Amino acid sequence: MEKKEVDIKGSKLELVKGDITSQDTDAVVNAANRRLAPGGGVAGAIHRAAGPELYDECKKLGGCETWEAKITKGYDLPAEYVIHTVGPIYSANDMDEKHLRMSYRNCLKMALEKELKSISFPALSTGAFGYPVEEAAEIALEELITFLEDNDEIELIRMVLYSEKDYKIHVEKLDEISSY
Repeated sequence: MEKKEVDIKGSKLELVKGDITSQDTDAVVNAANRRLAPGGGVAGAIHRAAGPELYDECKKLGGCETWEAKITKGYDLPAEYVIHTVGPIYSANDMDEKHLRMSYRNCLKMALEKELKSISFPALSTGAFGYPVEEAAEIALEELITFLEDNDEIELIRMVLYSEKDYKIHVEKLDEISSY
């Protein structure tokens, strides 16, 4: 498995090329749709791997607005929890960046509330929601680094990139913006 790792104030930020459904962190983040329904991409993969109980629990949550975060059990996933967030559908307006940042922040807040020590993220909004990977990578990494600089409760944040191209873009962005 390809991996780039940096230490930030005693915690780790990892970038890995891999499958979000196989992560053994306390939680994995689902790049969800507003109904929290199985779909394509990350959401479909997580729902398939977790089993039908995940959608049964999701139906009780009343959906999820853009940038909100909601939590469920992980069921058949290695992760104990799934934190669902709806990133913005890219439209090249000023709110896209704000909403993407809030999606990452709210997932991390949820992890803190649940006293989780590790969390795995996909590249939110970069698939069907059309966010340009280069821009989304910079936003994501800035948010994750800032969080780790300000909080030491979470020991590991892992970004799981499905394609070689996305992995390389994230590694390049991390090298550009990080002094770690």
